[in-house]
Amino acid sequence: MTRLTWLGLPLVFAVAGCGGNQNTLDPAGHPERSITNLFWVMFAVSIVGFGLIVFLLFLGWVRRDRPDLPGGRGDAAAMRIVLGFGVAVPVVLLVALFIWSDFFVMRSTAAPAPGSTPLTIHVIGHQWWWEVRYDNSTAVTANEIHIPVDTRVGVVLTTADVIHSFWVPELNRKVDMIPGVDNRLLLIADHAGTYRGQCAEFCGLQHANMAVEVVAQPKAVFAAWLAHNARPAARRSTVFADNCSGCHQIRGTSAHADVGPDLTHFASRRSIAALTLPNTPQNLREWLRDPQHVKPGNLMPNLELGNADWRALQRYVESLR
Repeated sequence: MTRLTWLGLPLVFAVAGCGGNQNTLDPAGHPERSITNLFWVMFAVSIVGFGLIVFLLFLGWVRRDRPDLPGGRGDAAAMRIVLGFGVAVPVVLLVALFIWSDFFVMRSTAAPAPGSTPLTIHVIGHQWWWEVRYDNSTAVTANEIHIPVDTRVGVVLTTADVIHSFWVPELNRKVDMIPGVDNRLLLIADHAGTYRGQCAEFCGLQHANMAVEVVAQPKAVFAAWLAHNARPAARRSTVFADNCSGCHQIRGTSAHADVGPDLTHFASRRSIAALTLPNTPQNLREWLRDPQHVKPGNLMPNLELGNADWRALQRYVESLR
């Protein structure tokens, strides 16, 4: 290795955990727990198999000058060892793992049939954000998926542009989002919490900043959240209507565009630009004034506004709760 490679290794390990809490080995729901259990069993089997091979290699090296093998003489002993440890044991283990993974793990992570879950959510991938809609509700949000705990939730996944891939490692497997195709995923959260997800298919310049959060809430809290987010905005803004209504929707006003996220309850969200920034007044000001600096390549233009209009726009967006 070159000196540059050795110097770069610590940096690789240092930034490996910078994507937030996305731990496949810390499952928070039954589907992902099945996947995790399968991983640990396969890992343990592979360790035992590797250890056995190392032992046999070491035994062969120790006995390299002896004319026979332990337990017998000549080719017969060698054949028994090869057939036993090289054929029979691997076949039995692989068949058992296949049956377990195919008939048990795959079924526990399988997509639910349409209409078979108490709640269905539609998630549409965009470059580079997530649109979230709820069946039987007018609630629309972006980059946050709220679900009730201990509830089977069916997620319908599609895309408005290129191929994306939806993955929340602590809740279930990865599912691709393909133009013109509705794929389905089952989400179940055993306890309340926030679970970070990520687009897992390279989709353009800001692929790394296309993150999503699943917020699992007690059922009563979720019901209140859904009812609140189904309401229209309390008031409108002239500066927003003149500059932002061509791309964004705010229900209850004349802004009905769907190029960018629905902003009806933007101020109640945890993040800006698909988890690129925490939703704070300072970050919101930075995002509104220069979105290309924060997330280069996104479709939001740099608006040319006076200071009074900037302040009015920020106050209005902060009021959208």
